[in-house]
Amino acid sequence: MIRNIKGEYLYYDKGSMIIETSGGIGFRIYVADTSPLLLHREGDIVNIFTYMQVKEDGMSLYGFSKLDSLNLFEQLITVKGVGPKAGLAIMSTGSADEIKYSIANKDATAIAKAQGVGKKTAERVILELCDKVDAVPMPDMGGTTPVSIPGLDKARQEAVMALTTLGYSKTEAEEAIGHVTDEGLDAETYIKKALKYLL
Repeated sequence: MIRNIKGEYLYYDKGSMIIETSGGIGFRIYVADTSPLLLHREGDIVNIFTYMQVKEDGMSLYGFSKLDSLNLFEQLITVKGVGPKAGLAIMSTGSADEIKYSIANKDATAIAKAQGVGKKTAERVILELCDKVDAVPMPDMGGTTPVSIPGLDKARQEAVMALTTLGYSKTEAEEAIGHVTDEGLDAETYIKKALKYLL
């Protein structure tokens, strides 16, 4: 099993980071939309904790900045109906502590905000994991609170929410998104373009 990969961040592609190791091998590693790993610049040396999914039609790697986040992801995918893609979608809704807090406090609505995760699946996550996740104090949930910003379409608003989850203030996030002049983009693309301004 590949448990972690350290190498040069080459580029971002369709929800994944391409990392080249010292041996010259490039790995595609899928990451959450709100992962701190996306704060790295291309060319940076990064260390990523990974989960490797092996299927008949191939293998996939899912990466996290901290071992704690990887451990939570592995707990999520033990739940029936939650595969790695759904697990990563849940991890994209906030920090590991925020997700643990939602599970421990049986907040299925917060879990169901994940793309492709319905209410029944969220309730199953709560049922199976509420007594298994580590107890955490109430985190600052400001980064995952839906925002409503006059003049911004839904994708831009989602991008602002994701940036605040990464640690930027709402003002910084709004300003960065405002510098992206392209229209009609999805939230993920707005985030990538805004991060270039912020970094």
